[in-house]
Amino acid sequence: MKRTGVLFGAAILLVAGAAAAEDFSVGSVEVGSPWARATPKGASVAGAYMTITNNGPAADRLVGGSTPAAGRFEIHSMVIEDGVAKMRPVTGGLEIKAGATVALKPGSFHVMLIGLTQPLQEGARLKGTLVFEHAGKLDVEFAVQPIGQATPPAGAGHHH
Repeated sequence: MKRTGVLFGAAILLVAGAAAAEDFSVGSVEVGSPWARATPKGASVAGAYMTITNNGPAADRLVGGSTPAAGRFEIHSMVIEDGVAKMRPVTGGLEIKAGATVALKPGSFHVMLIGLTQPLQEGARLKGTLVFEHAGKLDVEFAVQPIGQATPPAGAGHHH
């Protein structure tokens, strides 16, 4: 009986994890498992992450976006200069080559939500819109993960 309970518990965790990770698409662009980190009270910025796959025959670019939770939505890269990590805005948008996937993740490309209107609370769903140069606008929901989260949510699906 004990073993059945463990298996049942594991099945519940798998279902819950799968429910937390969603994919969104517009045209030939697919956005996988968008997520953001929860923020402490008083924080004015937050990071948001996702994978972007371009299944089309030509390159596309993530050129911007928006969310009611922030005044500005900026695409950034992180570079190491003289041993110091520095964030820089990506000018001209983030290119997603034909047939390629780009991961926006901590320590790499990411979205900065600047001028937060409220703290991002763990477990919340944050509505947002991504804007692609060719595919157009895509409404997504970011799953808000714990403050220290460094990887996509458990159960995040990947498509190949």
